[in-house]
Amino acid sequence: MSVTVGQPIPDFNAAATDGRIVQLLELRGQPVILYFYPKDNTSGCTLEGQQFRDLYDRFAALDAAVFGISRDSLRSHDRFRAQQGFPFPLIADTDQNLCRLFEVLKPKKMYGKDVVGLERSTFLIDAEGVLRQEWRKVKPDGHAAEVLAALKTLVT
Repeated sequence: MSVTVGQPIPDFNAAATDGRIVQLLELRGQPVILYFYPKDNTSGCTLEGQQFRDLYDRFAALDAAVFGISRDSLRSHDRFRAQQGFPFPLIADTDQNLCRLFEVLKPKKMYGKDVVGLERSTFLIDAEGVLRQEWRKVKPDGHAAEVLAALKTLVT
């Protein structure tokens, strides 16, 4: 099963840094932004997270829930979130269920070896749980502002 723009996202449960289990069904009634990033404490992922952090008040003003997601552990996420002052939770997708659902795992070459990496991607889900927009192969700089602009058109 995979996600498609214009279709509801299947409910999921995922462990997050704020000590709760995130359940998509419980977030109904508000827009949800899921941004997938490859690795905690790397330059591009830090920049992307900082830009979501810096615009967070504007996302919150539109009643949106923001979540960063990678395959790193909760422990790694806790450190990364604390170091960067992220006001939103990070989801630890260590079993890669969300990565598979959103099809963000892609073959890559690393040091001449074939590996499966996480492709930086973001998904905007409306208050009814329907996927409204997706961004694939994201460049970190300026991306959070682009997502905010799309959110504004969705909710106004």
